[in-house]
Amino acid sequence: MRFIKWFMAINFLIGALLIPLAAATYYYLTIYPTLPDATELKDVSYQVPLKIVTADGQLISEIGTKKRMPITYAEIPERMTQAIISSEDESFFEHGGVDYKGLARAVYELVTTGEKKSGGSTITMQVARNFFLTREKSYLRKLNEIILSYKIENELSKEEILALYLNKIFLGYRSYGVAAAAQTYYGRPLAELTLDEYAMIAGLPKAPSAYNPIANPERAKLRRNYVLRRMHELNFISEEEMLAAQAIEVHAEKHASYIDIEAGYVAEMARSFAMENFGEEALQNGLTIVTTIDSRLQAQANQAIRHGLQRYERRHGFRGPIQQLDLNQFTDDEELFDALKDFRNYGDLKVAVVTDIAKQYAEITIEDGERNQLTFDTMSWAAPYITVNSTGKAPKTVSDVLQTGDVVYVQKLDDKWHLAQDPAVESALVSLDSHNGRIKALVGGYDYFKSKFNRVTQARRQVGSNIKPFLYSTALDNGMTAANTINDAPVVFHDRNLEDIWRPENYSGRFYGPTRLRKALAFSRNLVSIRLLQHLGISTFADYLQRFGFPQDEINLHRDLSLALGSVQFTPLEVARGYATFSNTGYLIEPYLIEEVRDFNGDLLFKAEPKRACLHNQCIEGDNLNAPRVIEERNAYIMTSIMQDVIRIGSGRKARALQREDIAGKTGTTNEQKDAWFSGFNGNIVTTVWTGFDTPSTLGRSEVGGRASLPIWMEYMELALKAYPNIPFMQPEGLVNIQIDKDTGQAVPVGTPGAVEEIFREENAPEIPSVSQKKIEEITEDLFE
Repeated sequence: MRFIKWFMAINFLIGALLIPLAAATYYYLTIYPTLPDATELKDVSYQVPLKIVTADGQLISEIGTKKRMPITYAEIPERMTQAIISSEDESFFEHGGVDYKGLARAVYELVTTGEKKSGGSTITMQVARNFFLTREKSYLRKLNEIILSYKIENELSKEEILALYLNKIFLGYRSYGVAAAAQTYYGRPLAELTLDEYAMIAGLPKAPSAYNPIANPERAKLRRNYVLRRMHELNFISEEEMLAAQAIEVHAEKHASYIDIEAGYVAEMARSFAMENFGEEALQNGLTIVTTIDSRLQAQANQAIRHGLQRYERRHGFRGPIQQLDLNQFTDDEELFDALKDFRNYGDLKVAVVTDIAKQYAEITIEDGERNQLTFDTMSWAAPYITVNSTGKAPKTVSDVLQTGDVVYVQKLDDKWHLAQDPAVESALVSLDSHNGRIKALVGGYDYFKSKFNRVTQARRQVGSNIKPFLYSTALDNGMTAANTINDAPVVFHDRNLEDIWRPENYSGRFYGPTRLRKALAFSRNLVSIRLLQHLGISTFADYLQRFGFPQDEINLHRDLSLALGSVQFTPLEVARGYATFSNTGYLIEPYLIEEVRDFNGDLLFKAEPKRACLHNQCIEGDNLNAPRVIEERNAYIMTSIMQDVIRIGSGRKARALQREDIAGKTGTTNEQKDAWFSGFNGNIVTTVWTGFDTPSTLGRSEVGGRASLPIWMEYMELALKAYPNIPFMQPEGLVNIQIDKDTGQAVPVGTPGAVEEIFREENAPEIPSVSQKKIEEITEDLFE
């Protein structure tokens, strides 16, 4: 009997030893080999958003499903490290990957209470789980976690492990890693946070939703204060520091990534480029797209568009408040501020509510809590809107415009708030380096978040008189001169491609008789342009237009006499490209936005190689980066000189206020003022501005290119031109200046009273009439007198 008992005991003992040994052997032979290699962590690839920056390094946007800003251990502030160690793993720098005391404590609590009160996972174990394992709750996963932790500790330093952890952990609101969390909750770099803010972030890994300082501020405060207490207990901070930090109220707010320059339309173009060239992974591989955008010019373009559209709004009257609020329903200011947050801001506009009315001012409260005044002079424009061509009576007092409780938009101009409104009209601006096509600034509308439709690249609109320089260039290419005259007189056309009867007119409604081409373009005479196209032939002009990069399909749709008045539809980018040919002396460049793309490590993945215009014919022979010459240099110069007259005496003369000798351009207005354009340039930069309604309709009487778009162009170019010396365009060889009669365009003897000077190509220069003997005697007498 005793023998049987001993036998059974020995068998039990052998089984107790063999079963774990067998399990361990099975684990080692079958499961252990499948565990990841910890050395992979040395080359870990984070899911980092796509970063889009300007040419001068300013951040435009970060795009990706996860917000992450990886940093090295050296970049992690000591206070952040101390806070994390205190809250997550106080023995991190002592244990070998597993804290057995912590594990034993967690097991004891689970057995004795039935609840899991404290975690047994170390930071190293969390790294193993976050990078290699699932979050499945099983003993096998826990065992894998422990084994991997040892492997990790054997391959990586403590500093490397901590950096991995602080870059990987999820901290709420799509933020991964402490650097991203600092930006999300406090809108500042990690290095600029305060002690209480480090403790708040350190409290999040345990349960990012439960301890979220925005969604659950009270619970987050308890967790933060626990972290601060643990930091004091571990001698990282003094009691005074702990108490001071615990006394600070929770002040986290949701912040977007810090954007240096607003360029939503540029960001979307860059995102599309990344997706097309690098696929879906472009949004998580930490690529940096360097655009051609100049941040200073982009900011100026944003401002110019918004100022220009607000000026248009003020010319056409006030459409009324956004909404009326009953101020008595709000028990305190916070409720009022919350109500104002329901209204969307656009551009530089702010939402405000009128809280009181006086005769000459209105008290307003702006959504951010600022209290201020709108004086009557900032709203004297606000006669009631009736139509684009009519308004009600001009207001005389503030109460004629506003009432208490009105929610309105305000705009800050010259440090003073002005009444404004969300514009119904839209505008677009694009500016190119005319030598290589680099896009310096691009604004596709008033606000990208109001409308994502990019009017620079997507809006095909009738170009109106912006087409005329290309028509006149065609004339020069076909042997005509700027001195040739064409009769500006009434005409009736019977054209099957148009209406049965077409009676075109000048914008003024007047007719001016025989007119030199130079003057006709300067004053944008429609009838001269139509007769000129009739003389040259529609096919000749249509074919010539294609030299400037305009799409052939669109040109073919408008092969009739209306082509002379810009019935064809082009985008602002296509128009700017065409005008760049005049600016760069005759070369066709290709506009481009993406300068280069770099990976997360800074290695170059893509580099633009734009074709360049050859300055003054100084091309490098055989260089495949030479842009093609599409018009003769002398043609480009003569056309530029005529477009300088557009500014000097013609439809663009407002631009004289810039006091530049090196600018040229052309206005453009379509029938019923549905589209208003101005395209202009100097020898280095070309800019096109378009203004109109997205659904074509009249902008109103007098809303021509010189009124609706030229001031926007001027505000932008005032800054853009500062980079270039104010010197005249250089006249190429092969041109001569000859005096002509200003009415007939015929050459006259030098010194003829009232004569004007015109530029001719040498082979087209008229013969200068000889001076008669009688005239010589008169001149001689005048000299001796």
